[in-house]
Amino acid sequence: MSGLVLKLGPKERVLINGAVIENGDRRSRLSIVTPNANILRLRDAIHPEEVTTPVRRVCYIAQLVLSGDADKDEAKMQLLRGIEQLSQVLVDHDSRELLDRATSEVLDGRYYQALKALRGLLPREERLMASVPS
Repeated sequence: MSGLVLKLGPKERVLINGAVIENGDRRSRLSIVTPNANILRLRDAIHPEEVTTPVRRVCYIAQLVLSGDADKDEAKMQLLRGIEQLSQVLVDHDSRELLDRATSEVLDGRYYQALKALRGLLPREERLMASVPS
């Protein structure tokens, strides 16, 4: 059996296809066998007030698709535009790989995987923002 395996801690919440699911009192594993299910760990979610940087903005758009709060076609164009803008600034090899992967995943309609690739850029962006004098 292939697919995504979610390992959930006690009381951890996850959003699956728009439904919030809360784990019980013990750790558990869920196997998601439906391909392209929209899944978001709520502990990993970016809250609207945290959308303060370019990478976070693009991640948030992907997250809105996963939560069912954004039209996929409109979000696809916004994501591709945002990734293109990021690629003009994040030019190092590792960032380019993550941006290329995110682009490919968006084009394939795999928004969870796109979000995962984009989240890999957050530490880089944080370091860049910290190095800019105020």
